[in-house]
Amino acid sequence: MLPLLVAAVTCIAFWPALDNDFVDWDDITNFLENPSYRGLGWGELRWMWTTRLLGHYVPMSWMTLGLDYLLWGMNPRGYHLTNVLLHVTNALIFYFVALRLLTITATEREDSAARRLGAGFAALVFAVHPLRVESVAWITERRDVLSGLFYLLTILGYLRYAEAEGSERARRWYWISLGCFVLALLSKAITVTLPIVLLVLDVYPLRRLDRDAGWSSPPARRRWIDKVPFVLASAAVAPITFMAALGGGNIGSLTTLGPLERLAVCLYGLAFYLRKLVLPLDLVPVYELRFPILPLSAPYLLSAALVAAITGLALGLRKRWPALGAAWLAYVFTLLPVAGLFQNGIQIVADRYSYLPSLPLAILAGAGAMRLLGEAARRRRRVATGLLVTTAGLAVVSVLAALTWKQVGLWRDSQRLWAHAVVTAPSSMAHYNFANLLARQSRWVEANEHYRAAASIRPDWENVQVNWGVALARQGRVDEAISRYREAIRTTPHAAPAHYNWANAIVATDPQGAIHHYGEAVRIDPRLAEAYNNWGMVLAQQDKWEEAVDKFRAAVRIRPDYARASANLEAALVQIRKSSGRAP
Repeated sequence: MLPLLVAAVTCIAFWPALDNDFVDWDDITNFLENPSYRGLGWGELRWMWTTRLLGHYVPMSWMTLGLDYLLWGMNPRGYHLTNVLLHVTNALIFYFVALRLLTITATEREDSAARRLGAGFAALVFAVHPLRVESVAWITERRDVLSGLFYLLTILGYLRYAEAEGSERARRWYWISLGCFVLALLSKAITVTLPIVLLVLDVYPLRRLDRDAGWSSPPARRRWIDKVPFVLASAAVAPITFMAALGGGNIGSLTTLGPLERLAVCLYGLAFYLRKLVLPLDLVPVYELRFPILPLSAPYLLSAALVAAITGLALGLRKRWPALGAAWLAYVFTLLPVAGLFQNGIQIVADRYSYLPSLPLAILAGAGAMRLLGEAARRRRRVATGLLVTTAGLAVVSVLAALTWKQVGLWRDSQRLWAHAVVTAPSSMAHYNFANLLARQSRWVEANEHYRAAASIRPDWENVQVNWGVALARQGRVDEAISRYREAIRTTPHAAPAHYNWANAIVATDPQGAIHHYGEAVRIDPRLAEAYNNWGMVLAQQDKWEEAVDKFRAAVRIRPDYARASANLEAALVQIRKSSGRAP
């Protein structure tokens, strides 16, 4: 009965997501402008297993999205339904993982009812917490819920393997666990540190690794050897993921972010998710990393102090309360791949990064509930105390579910998402995306204000200057638009879009200047088919048909499905045949 309640509450909390749309936060690039994932044919599968789109290598996630396309087409409701169902499944699996771990650590006072209620509380704290919304309500983050599925199955399989150790079925559970781990890695690389989490479980609560018995004793050596295939799987996927992130611009260089700054960002992240776990308010899609980073400033020092305090507490209570140290180690190592030491894009933290690291903290909450119920069993007023503990737990879950319901609504569409973000936690990305949306609606005054705000936060961001320039050009403010393009080129000399849009802005008044900028655009980015096509159109207007044909052909060669360039090419060839006296 309790697992069904966990599933039902989770489903209800996230049900509004089914009314959500694709949002202008990677969904456009990943789905609306990307025909490559649409299906599960050999061409789509080849793309899924080789692509590093936007700096991610997630072939398993792409395969589920390809299946979604076959089932739902481009209806976002179906994609959201899959995300919600995967998350509900994760909540159920986590309930059984938590129940097994709590059963191992329970004392005689904590009966089966207390263990089940503790596991249910842990599962719901994880499942309906508002920090989960980004991972579930954002279609792009399919990789979170899918990797979570295989991650939890890996742990469940490993626990079954440990329970059955020495029997024939133990081997079966071991290989099931390893297989699920490989699938988790191929869904999202944040799972790469799971072998360390399994070692933590071996120490506590499984107690399969005991310092008193010796870390190099024969039983201990078997535990270490067990992890070798898991480590090899991580080692195989990690370089691919690193190169994908590097190619996507998600990893900053040491010249931009030095070791001390990275450590400060890492400690800030570790503390941030703890704060939001307790007080999950003002959640937004982007928490922007601001420069310069001052490791000795208050936010970083306070974060470091909190991390140090919890670490010291875990060390001090390692014998009396080993669960704290185990949960803290699992939390830290799970978060490490995205905590700032190795990865750092525009964000300093992100709600989605907490999906897996929150699991050990939720189990700790469940253990606390189990202990309170166990204490209630010892008291004379057992029923009243147990009812009080249960009521408090229901109140916590109800508040979290209500906040989640509200947060899901903010992801309804791009308008709501970015309007909320620019007010709650202003950032260059929030202002930029909101400005783009306003520009598409021809709300020029507001769009210009938000482009200006974005540029004031990140003046060297090429995209802001270019898109602001495009918006100004559409308003007929060509000189101001050119100033934006010039600024983009000043800060980013290899800014092909700036040259391309500069050419578009002056093509009617200065064709030769436009030709120069189209030429610069394709020199920087030889795959810019639109620049070749527009360049060809300028040449055609000057009756330079042979040169125009060369440009149109280049555009079609780059994009065979470019209908406009194909039509222009055919028209230019007709003109050449006419001028040579041949019948068209």
